[in-house]
Amino acid sequence: MANLISLLQEYGVLIVFIVVLVEQMGLPLPAYPILIVSGALAIGEGGTGNGTALAGVLAVSLGACLLADFFWFRAGRHYGKRVLRLLCKISLSPDYCVSQTEDNFRKWGPKSLIVAKFIPGFNTIGPPLAGAMGTRASVFFSFSALGGLLWSLTGISIGAYFHANVDQVLDMLATMGSTALTVLGILLALFVLFKYIERRRFQRAMQTERISVEQLKALLADGHEPVLVDARSATAQQMEPPVPGALLLNGDPATILAALPRDRHIVVYCSCPNDVTAASVAKQLQEQGYTLAKPLHGGLDAWNSAFGN
Repeated sequence: MANLISLLQEYGVLIVFIVVLVEQMGLPLPAYPILIVSGALAIGEGGTGNGTALAGVLAVSLGACLLADFFWFRAGRHYGKRVLRLLCKISLSPDYCVSQTEDNFRKWGPKSLIVAKFIPGFNTIGPPLAGAMGTRASVFFSFSALGGLLWSLTGISIGAYFHANVDQVLDMLATMGSTALTVLGILLALFVLFKYIERRRFQRAMQTERISVEQLKALLADGHEPVLVDARSATAQQMEPPVPGALLLNGDPATILAALPRDRHIVVYCSCPNDVTAASVAKQLQEQGYTLAKPLHGGLDAWNSAFGN
C-alpha cells in the first residue's frame, strides 16, 4: 500500500489519466477514489494548495473523459444499438441499463450528459446513445465537456476539502500494508456479489414462459393472428422502427387490448438484454387475464432475423 501511495505521489497525473480513461470506457475501475486521493495529495500535508498540481489533475481527468466520450459517441453514430448491447454486457446491471438510459435521454436530451457521469450505467451508455440518436457533435461535446468538468472537479474538490482526513486514512492504509489491500479487495468482491444477487433476484422476478420465433411462425402458419406489442421506449423506436402493425406500448394500447378476447395470442417484444421489458409487460397482461401473452425470445433482433427488417 505504501508503494501505491508513492506511485500516486510521483506519477499521480498519469495514473489519474489512465484510471479515468479505462473507467470511462466502461470497465468497473474505481476512478473516483483516485480523484479524491489525488485532490488531497495535491493540497499537501501543510494544507497549502498546489494550484498547478490541482489544475494538472483536473486537466488530465477532463481529457480522459472527453477522449472516452468521443470514442463511444463515434461508435454509437456508426454502429447504433449494437454498441449499446455490447456495453450492456459489460455493465454490472445489464438487464435494465439501456432502458433507464433511454428514458433519461428522451426526457432531458443531450443536457442529461451534464450529470450522466454521476449515474451508474448512464455514464458509459449516454455517449453512444447520443451518437445513435444523431445528436450534433458540437452539442454533444459542449454538454460532455460540462459533465466531465463537473464530475472531475467534484471529486478533486472533495479530496482537497477533506485532505486532512484523507491523509489520515492513507497513513493508516500505509501502516496496514498488504492487509489494507486485502480489505479493499474483500469490499470490492462484496460489491460485485451484491450486484450479482440483485441481478439474479430481478431475473427470477421476470421469469415467464417465452415464445420462440419458430413457435411464432407455427402460430402464423396455423392461421392465428397474434397481436404484437412493442414494449420498447420511444427513444429505441426512433432508432429502430417497430414491426409493422405492432401496438406501441408508449402509445397506451390498454384501450385496444381491453377490446380483445382474453384467449387471443399476444406477443410482446423489446430490444433489451434477456427480454426483461417484454417479460415484465407480458406478466402484467397475464395478471389482467390475457393468459396467452408471452414475451418473444430474442426480441426485435430475433424477429428481424426471421422475417427481415
